[in-house]
Amino acid sequence: MAELTHIDDRGNAHMVDVSEKEVTTRRATAEAHVILSDEAFRALRDGLLKKGDALAVARIAGISAAKQTGNLIPLCHPLPISGVSIDFELSEEEKSVRIIASVVIAARTGVEMEALTAASVAALTIYDMCKAVDKGIQIRNVQLLSKEGGKSGNYMRRQPE
Repeated sequence: MAELTHIDDRGNAHMVDVSEKEVTTRRATAEAHVILSDEAFRALRDGLLKKGDALAVARIAGISAAKQTGNLIPLCHPLPISGVSIDFELSEEEKSVRIIASVVIAARTGVEMEALTAASVAALTIYDMCKAVDKGIQIRNVQLLSKEGGKSGNYMRRQPE
């Protein structure tokens, strides 16, 4: 079983010392799904929300969140992120928005938490932008899709069969 790296030998939480690790290029991609009512989905899709362009605002919010992860999650390192992309896939059938957040860095630690934070905050922003139309919006399936680089190697989430 893998060891919890944020717990010391006395059981106390601590920030992991990464100073001896090699600087390598690392990437991570995460997703989140926002499920809307018919009315909210149409308003978002057609640009009719009173607060403005929800996807544009959510993209900026997700990018900003990735950069702030070290301030939001106590044991995450503050990182000089090299790049963040936020993409959206709208599903007419499911009345949903799939958010895909990808982060890249050349550093001593990975950016999984940054990708997850970006996807989560982008989803929360869509909720905020659409809540006047539908307060029953759901955020689902926030998850890591892949990571590349670092000592622990690569990871790719298996797709359900």
